[in-house]
Amino acid sequence: MTSFERPTLVRDGVYEHLRRAVLDGVLAPGERLGEVELGQQLGVSRTPIREALMRLAQDGLLVAEANKGVRVRLLSAAEARDTYVVREELDGLAAALAAQHHTPADAAALRAALAELHAAPADDYRAQTRLDLAFHRAITHAAQNAALTPLARDLEQRVALIKHQTRTYNAHPQTDAQHAALLDAILARDPGAAREAARLHVRTFAALVPHDLNQSLLIPGSTERSE
Repeated sequence: MTSFERPTLVRDGVYEHLRRAVLDGVLAPGERLGEVELGQQLGVSRTPIREALMRLAQDGLLVAEANKGVRVRLLSAAEARDTYVVREELDGLAAALAAQHHTPADAAALRAALAELHAAPADDYRAQTRLDLAFHRAITHAAQNAALTPLARDLEQRVALIKHQTRTYNAHPQTDAQHAALLDAILARDPGAAREAARLHVRTFAALVPHDLNQSLLIPGSTERSE
């Protein structure tokens, strides 16, 4: 885990630190988290740790179980299917809005995000996942729609859990071409093409996810299914 810098509000800093660790895959799906151990790692008392874990459970990133503590959430194949149905529509909307409303600064940020993703080592799955999500987050930002941001944030959390649970999709041969087509359509200010490029990208992986999620749930040590 990366080094922890103590903020003014410790509980908020602990929450953001642990949330990032889950989204980046440092804390893996199914992994159990102990208040004492986390407090020792971060150099804080158990109270902000407990508050952060409760918030993360409310966010859907962790699962609290009676007499078993807290673990990083595992998603079922059915939950993944539901997630990708929504993601297809939401990503399509974000791309269409980004094509209509992006600023020159947004365009530069999108190009930089995709270039950074392309430059990431192919064997560094965590970096690939983090940068993939950052590219899609940049599209949402470029959409310039305040109502879309919190919806996309919740969806990103679910997608991150799926990606870290399956660990198979960032190096898919179609990924680079689909990302490039998506960026080109946005920068060309073609909302129809941008929407379809985004939806096609999501559909490509939606067809693969349920099988691999079921397989991941059969791996020893990862057999607990989420509620």
